[in-house]
Amino acid sequence: MFQKGDYIIYGNTGVCQVKDICIPDGISSDSNDKLYYRLAPVYGSGTIYIPVDTSIYMRPVLSREQALQLISDIPDIPADTFTSRDQRILAEHYKEKIHTHECESLIQLIKTLYLKTQNVTRQRKRPCQTDLQYMKKAEELLHGEISVALGIPLEKVADYIRHSIGEKKASS
Repeated sequence: MFQKGDYIIYGNTGVCQVKDICIPDGISSDSNDKLYYRLAPVYGSGTIYIPVDTSIYMRPVLSREQALQLISDIPDIPADTFTSRDQRILAEHYKEKIHTHECESLIQLIKTLYLKTQNVTRQRKRPCQTDLQYMKKAEELLHGEISVALGIPLEKVADYIRHSIGEKKASS
């Protein structure tokens, strides 16, 4: 069970902070006094009430050490090799990658879609909207978690990653 103040990954919402563990006002007494997390999305608005025993995916945010190791490993994480001409099948594959909630899968998806977009742009074509939407979602989820884990502003995460990878390549 998470504690008040913990930062967690909640489903596809991304990083949330546990603001309270309580029985929300307005919940009927028939619910056997079931406890709920009151979550506040870090990079969004609103409040989420979710039963502590929900089946929706939740896990702690990466530690600082795990985030630094993940960034160090980015050059070694291969792009995805899955291909299809059917946009529905591709979208389903991208969705599955995001729903793993694993940072390595998000990095793999971002790399794949970045390379695909670069290739299409070189051919003077417009990138597919599906690709751009999933790349944006994967970046939001990954960068949000890294931002919280390292304590850096969200808008500086991409530059931080590029700089870190550049230093690793220079020292190799």
